[in-house]
Amino acid sequence: MQPRVFAIVTALLLGVLGLGSVAVTDWSPAATAATNAASAPAGPAAGAKPAATTAAATPTGDPAVWTRSTLRNKLMAEMDATDPGVALADLDKISKEKPYTVRFCHPIAHELGHAAVKRFNADFQKVISFPHETCAAGYLHGAVEEMLNASTQPEVDLLKLCAPKNSGPCIHGVGHGTMFVAKQDVAKARDLCNKFTTDQNRIRCSEGLFMQLFGPDEEDEQAKANLPADKLAQDPLYPCKDQPSLFQSACFFYAPTFYLSSHDYPNHPEVYADALKWCLNGKASGGAQDCSRGVGSRTMKYNLDREDWASQQCASAADGWQRKACAEGLVSYYTVNYTDAGAAGRLCAKITNKEMQGYCRSASGLSASLD
Repeated sequence: MQPRVFAIVTALLLGVLGLGSVAVTDWSPAATAATNAASAPAGPAAGAKPAATTAAATPTGDPAVWTRSTLRNKLMAEMDATDPGVALADLDKISKEKPYTVRFCHPIAHELGHAAVKRFNADFQKVISFPHETCAAGYLHGAVEEMLNASTQPEVDLLKLCAPKNSGPCIHGVGHGTMFVAKQDVAKARDLCNKFTTDQNRIRCSEGLFMQLFGPDEEDEQAKANLPADKLAQDPLYPCKDQPSLFQSACFFYAPTFYLSSHDYPNHPEVYADALKWCLNGKASGGAQDCSRGVGSRTMKYNLDREDWASQQCASAADGWQRKACAEGLVSYYTVNYTDAGAAGRLCAKITNKEMQGYCRSASGLSASLD
C-alpha cells in the first residue's frame, strides 16, 4: 500500500487551518464525583447515557440532565425566535459546562445548519456569517450538506461552496454532503470528492464522507451505518481496504465509529479495549494504525470528562505502536474540541500512566480537521 498520505497531510494542516477553522466534533454524560476520582469506572458503565431522571429543573428552567431531544428542542426554538448565532452561543456554553453533551452536540449543530439554510433561502454567505466553530463546526457541516442536497448541480457547486478559502472544516462538510447526494453510495460520493483538484482537499472531503458512512448520526438509533452483514463477516473493516489508497486512511480512521455503536458502547465500557483488538484485522491491509487512532479519537469523544480513564483504554493495547496510535487519537479529538493553545497540555497532565503521558506529549501536533 502506498505511504500514508492522509496522516502526513493531517499533521501539516495544523498550521494551516488555524483555531477558528478547526472542524469537528462529539459525549458521554458526566460521571459522579466518586467515579471521576476513580481510575476506572466503579458504578455505572463509563460513557453511559444519562438515566431518566426526576430531578427538578434548574432555576433557569433547563432540565437537570440534558438529553439530545431536550437540548435540540431548546436550541431550535431559540434559533426560531432569534437567530443561529444565539442558539450556537448557547450550545457552546452548555457543551463546555456539561461535557457529556458533547457526544450529541455535533449532530444538533448539524440540524441547526440545515434549518438555517432553509430559513435564509440558501443564502450560504448569510448562513455562515454567524460564529460556527462550536461543536467541531457541526453547524457548518450541516449547512454544506443542505446546500449540496438541494443543488441541481452538486458536482459543480461543491467546488464553489468553500471557495476561496477552502478551509478544512468546510471541505469536510462537503464530504458529508457527498453522501447525501449519492444516497450513501461510497463510489459515487468518492467521485464527487475527486472533483477537487488537490490531494489535500480530496482527503479532507474523504474525512466527511467516511464519517457520514460509519456514523450517519451517532445518537440516532434509526440512522446506523447501512453496511452489508455478509461483507462485514468476510472483512470486519469493510469497505476500507477496497478504497483507493488516497481514501483508505480516512476510512480506517472512522470505521471504529460503526464498531462502537454496533456494540452498545454507552452501556459496555469494555468495548473500547475490544475495538483496539478489532483494529488488528486491518494489519494485512495497512489500516490498523489509522483504525487505532480512530478508536482513541472516539474514546475521547465519548468520555470527554474522563480523560485519564480514556487513556487507560488505550493503555490496554498489547503493543506499543498501538498504544501510541490510540494516544494520538485522544489528542486529536481533545484539541479539536478545545481549540485553545493549552488544550493538549491540560490533557497530558491529567493522564497518570507515564507511558501514555509521553505519547500524549509527542502527539500534540497531530490534530487538524478530524472530528
